[in-house]
Amino acid sequence: MRVAGAAKLMVAVAVFLLTFYVISQVFEIKMDASLGNLFARSALDTAARSTKPPRYKCGISKACPEKHFAFKMASGAANVVGPKICLEDNVLMSGVKNNVGRGINVALVNGKTGELLDTKYFDMWGGDVAPFIEFLKSIQDGTIVLMGTYDDGATKLNDEARRLIAELGSTSITNLGFRDNWVFCGGKGIKTKSPFEQHIKNNKDTNKYEGWPEVVEMEGCIPQKQD
Repeated sequence: MRVAGAAKLMVAVAVFLLTFYVISQVFEIKMDASLGNLFARSALDTAARSTKPPRYKCGISKACPEKHFAFKMASGAANVVGPKICLEDNVLMSGVKNNVGRGINVALVNGKTGELLDTKYFDMWGGDVAPFIEFLKSIQDGTIVLMGTYDDGATKLNDEARRLIAELGSTSITNLGFRDNWVFCGGKGIKTKSPFEQHIKNNKDTNKYEGWPEVVEMEGCIPQKQD
């Protein structure tokens, strides 16, 4: 009886040890797999972060060279969404800032420092062009001028206003018509025509919105004025 009892005890001990061994091996495999998955996910996250494209000022597509101001702007969308003007990652004018309106929207910036000098909009549908002309005449040499239309920016424009804008470097202002979309960046005292201008005509056959063309956008790097 004692021998049989001892044999049963030995068998029980052996079964226990075998079970413990199997469980420990399975647990170790699962731990290795979990750690492997953890490290793999960490490596993938690191790779994703390292390959994420960089963000440049104002969300433009590439960095500007030294001594240049980054800018991005968009005209209004029909008569619903106002224009937006951004310079050096600072939004100068937008619907969110509540400083845009129907007509031609203008931001003036110091050409040396990039400091915002003034923002205004002039209603060229129901307003008077005279205040706009006086404003254009008051712009100082060396000032960066950014303009964008919203709804209609042309009905009240006359030859004098168009000439003053052309002197800032615009080539499209002479052809700006009713409900055209237009964005422009020029400067007072500029000696050549500005390369920063986009213009889409109001055309019922190609308009994106009923009565208005699609939004026109533009980005670039404005050379900083040097002494």
